[in-house]
Amino acid sequence: MSKPKPPKDLRDAGEALWGSIASKYVLRADELARLGQACKTADVLAMLEAAWAESGYPMVSKGSMGQEVIHPLIGEIRTQRGALDRALVGLKLPDDESGASVNQNRSAAQSSWAPSAARSGRA
Repeated sequence: MSKPKPPKDLRDAGEALWGSIASKYVLRADELARLGQACKTADVLAMLEAAWAESGYPMVSKGSMGQEVIHPLIGEIRTQRGALDRALVGLKLPDDESGASVNQNRSAAQSSWAPSAARSGRA
């Protein structure tokens, strides 16, 4: 089976994430869609972090009433990191170090559809 191609509109961070996952795992269509969204989120996160760096990593900015408030990029970076984490956790990929499968639903489905000889250990 050929490796799926990344979405055409990905930037560097998204392409790197796609390559690190799509080159290791065989993913279903729904998982590829989730991976695509995670990659786009990684791109947005990289752009936000670059914008924050270019502005000198400010911690505060002026609020609507002139008061100091946390810089808006900090909150958006935090939000995008959370979105990326949730998308990646949702893929339920195996842990690289232990090799343990964490996708219990996939394991259960595969075992329930396996031939009865394979399930009983006689295969």
